[in-house]
Amino acid sequence: MVKGNKNSRYSDLLLQVNNDLAVSKSLDDALDTLVNIASSVIGTERGTAFINDKETNELYSRVAQGDLKREIRFMNHKGIAGWVFSNNKGTIVHDAYRDDRFNKSIDMSTGYRTKSVLSVPLKTIGGEIIGVTQLLNKISSKFTKRDLLMLELISKQAAIAIQGHVNMEIKESEKEKEIQFQKVISEVSTEINVNEFARKMFSVICDLLNCERATLFINDEKTNELFAIVATGMEEGQEIRFPNHVGIAGAVFTTGELINLPHPYADLRFNPGVDKITGFFTRNFLTVPLTNKDGKILGVCQALNKRGGPFSDFDISRLLAFSSQVCIGIENSILFQNIQELMNYNENMLNSMTNGVISINEDGVVKKCNPACLHLMNLESENDIINKKIQKVLTNKNKWLSNKLKKVEIDEYLSDIDLEFNGEKISVNLTIMPLFGKEDEPLGAILMIEDVSSEKRMKSTMSRYMDPDLAEKLLDSGENILGGNESVGTVFFSDIRSFTSISEDIGVKGTVEMLNEYFSIMVDCIQNEGGMLDKFIGDAIMAVFGAPISHDDDPDRAVRVAIQMMQELKKYNDERMQKGLLSIDHGMGLNTGQIVSGNIGSDKRMDYTVIGDAVNLASRVESSCKKYGAHILISDSTFLSLKSTYRTRQVDKIIVKGKTVPVDLYEVLDYHDKESFPNMIEVLDMFNNGIEYYNEGRWNDAIKQFTKAQKGNPTDSCSSMYIDRCKILKKKDPKEWDGIWVAKSK
Repeated sequence: MVKGNKNSRYSDLLLQVNNDLAVSKSLDDALDTLVNIASSVIGTERGTAFINDKETNELYSRVAQGDLKREIRFMNHKGIAGWVFSNNKGTIVHDAYRDDRFNKSIDMSTGYRTKSVLSVPLKTIGGEIIGVTQLLNKISSKFTKRDLLMLELISKQAAIAIQGHVNMEIKESEKEKEIQFQKVISEVSTEINVNEFARKMFSVICDLLNCERATLFINDEKTNELFAIVATGMEEGQEIRFPNHVGIAGAVFTTGELINLPHPYADLRFNPGVDKITGFFTRNFLTVPLTNKDGKILGVCQALNKRGGPFSDFDISRLLAFSSQVCIGIENSILFQNIQELMNYNENMLNSMTNGVISINEDGVVKKCNPACLHLMNLESENDIINKKIQKVLTNKNKWLSNKLKKVEIDEYLSDIDLEFNGEKISVNLTIMPLFGKEDEPLGAILMIEDVSSEKRMKSTMSRYMDPDLAEKLLDSGENILGGNESVGTVFFSDIRSFTSISEDIGVKGTVEMLNEYFSIMVDCIQNEGGMLDKFIGDAIMAVFGAPISHDDDPDRAVRVAIQMMQELKKYNDERMQKGLLSIDHGMGLNTGQIVSGNIGSDKRMDYTVIGDAVNLASRVESSCKKYGAHILISDSTFLSLKSTYRTRQVDKIIVKGKTVPVDLYEVLDYHDKESFPNMIEVLDMFNNGIEYYNEGRWNDAIKQFTKAQKGNPTDSCSSMYIDRCKILKKKDPKEWDGIWVAKSK
């Protein structure tokens, strides 16, 4: 009878779930209903239903009890919910903060403290996992297996209605995109102004493809250069030019094949010079050729920085569809623009510009100067400059500019230039453009002068080599970081082992693909802990923690990154081996000390970087990984600066090549498990005993301890190395032994 009552209650509950969800009007409604019923029945403080986004491989939620309704997104393999989704089974976590799968960042963003978690996959009748149902903090007691079963039953019953709403949202989204697509095609097909045409085009591309920027590059047949007519996010009047075979855009233009790159900075064809001109950091982009009906390639079209992941096949089809319309619009617009070239001296246009503009004829005589330019040059009226030779206007310290204007053949952009007018210095960006007639006869040139404040100049320079958000934060702090600052930082180096042999084995294309994937994973680890990627050095990575922005726990951040890199590398190698590809290995070295950071280079190229002995020592520490068979080595300065506790062992006291002061080296072992380092506690105890005897010069006793350690873990290269070293020292029998080893190579 009791069993019958229990079954009856289950049936009533599932019927309630079915009825309540049947009347839900939207996905938000359905998720609210599921969470409210589950929280009420099981008795929890909060609940959340996560839906999987197939396009971005993210789990997202739009409902959280006790909090404002907003969307939370994270990768569908992260956190407890990601584990449940990836492994297709539920889990009970009694202490969230002691569970390695728990993602503390969500608690930090919501201000809520998670104590216990009950999480199950949200599956359809057909067994497809469409998300995760999760309950937090059971009120009266701990979560039980009965709770787990109950939540699975409720979720399974609710999945039918939720799947329907998800499908409905996808259809509505696709319908809306199609409407927008047709609308923009209709609008731009009649636009004859090339700039307006491109603005309308790429504004919609950014919306439809969910990307940050879009750029249209046209081929200049006279100079064999690709130039940007307009790029979303660029300043008015700014132009980009480069040879039509350079960079990714050049590759697409010359081959006629599209390129979709998830990490362009790791691709040797990528031209970072465009980013330096615009101050924009390119994370990923899609580039397609602009081919007209006759098969002629007019240029290329780019979409940059897809939000939520790389560009999909759907994005490619959309951009290709746009490119066919772009070609028609370009040909019409260029024809119209040729007619409008004779109106370049239009008074109203010049007067409305905030940048200074000077036009000169083919004889070098000034024919027009707009009000903004009069103000910049400290002139009272046009009479002070009109009909005068440009050489008479730009004199003294500005004479070099008048010489440059004598013969202008191609566009030229000069940034951060100092000019002086009537004793007053100003910093400007200069654009010099030639003027041609209908028969390509030279008509003169235009000089555009943009006044740049110190704040704008600093932001523009900084944004060339670091994330714009980081640049903004530095500007808000009021600190001058470009001129050179001395501070304490932790420098990080990593290097792929046997990279040359691997690259020879997999070929050029395979090497590029591997580096793209590897760098993407490792850079995410660095950025997740607030580190700054300094540079890629071939297959190596250099990063800094503590510059340009410092944290109280920069050494810990660097160590956590190294540990996470080893964990992520294991996952990546598992994927490679499943595909029949070679696994890769790397070593990492960390050192903490005084560094000098700033804008360093020549007058032709400067980059923000760090220098100093601390950098050199970090590189030496990384190089030492091979000698000790280690993956993570840290110097004593980093070890003593750590705030948290890690599983480490001292592997040596050494004077590295080029130094005179000994350094204690420590190996970080937290990433190991029982398979990769068996009998760790016992082995470390015997190894440490061996180190004590080694420091005391008791070679036989040291050899015994290292031999025992090697038996406990036959793969421990460090113990093997010390056995060989002790045998050598035993033969040499040094009279004044202080435990310090002098390295003879880097």
